[in-house]
Amino acid sequence: MDNYEQAISDPTSAVPAMKGRQYSRFVSVMKYFLPLIAAAIGGLVIFLPMLKVENSAFSINISDVKSRDGDSLSIVNAKFIGADNKKQPFSITADLARNVLKGTEQIQLEMPKADIAINEGGWLVLSAKSGLYDQKKKSLNLTGNVNLFHDSGYEFTTTDAQINLKNGIALSNSPVNGQGPFGELMSQGIRIEEKGKRIFFSGKTKLIMSPKAFKE
Repeated sequence: MDNYEQAISDPTSAVPAMKGRQYSRFVSVMKYFLPLIAAAIGGLVIFLPMLKVENSAFSINISDVKSRDGDSLSIVNAKFIGADNKKQPFSITADLARNVLKGTEQIQLEMPKADIAINEGGWLVLSAKSGLYDQKKKSLNLTGNVNLFHDSGYEFTTTDAQINLKNGIALSNSPVNGQGPFGELMSQGIRIEEKGKRIFFSGKTKLIMSPKAFKE
C-alpha cells in the first residue's frame, strides 16, 4: 500500500520506464526501415545516370519508363532533339523507344515520327511503323508504311527509307507512290536531297500530270 501511494504521489517516477520502452520500439522499427531507405537511394544512384542519351537532347518522365530487362530500357512517348550540319533543328518522337541507355548508339523505335526544319521556314515530316535511330551518325532507318510529307503539298509513300539527318538526305530503293500539286507519280525508287529541294526518281517512273500543274 505504501509503494502504491508513493507511485501516485510521484507520477514522474514512471516516466523513465515509459521512455525506455518507446526508445526500444523506435530502434526495432528502424532496423526494418533503414535498409529499405538505403536500398531505394542506391537504386536512384544507379538508375538515374542511365537516362542520359549520348549526343541528343532527350525528354522523358520517370513514369514513362515501361520496362527494364538486363541492359535494355524501354520508354514510352520518347522525344529526341538534334540539329543538322547547318544547325537546323530536327526532332524524333516515338510511341516506344527501346534499348535506351547511356552509351547506346542505336535506339529501336515504334511508330516513329521525324520533324525536320527547312531553311526557308518550311518543314518535312516522315513517319513509319518502326525505325532505328543512330545517335552518333544521326541517321534514321524507317520500315513499314513509310510516309513523307513536305509542307509544299507533296507526299510520298514507300515500304522503307534511310534518312541522313546531318545532310538532309532521304533514300529508298523500294517502289514509291507520290502525289501533290504536280499530279500522281509511281517510281521504283527515290532520293531526296537538301530536304526536298531536289528529288530524283530511279527505275521505271510514271507521272500523271494534274491539269492544275499547267496553270499559272
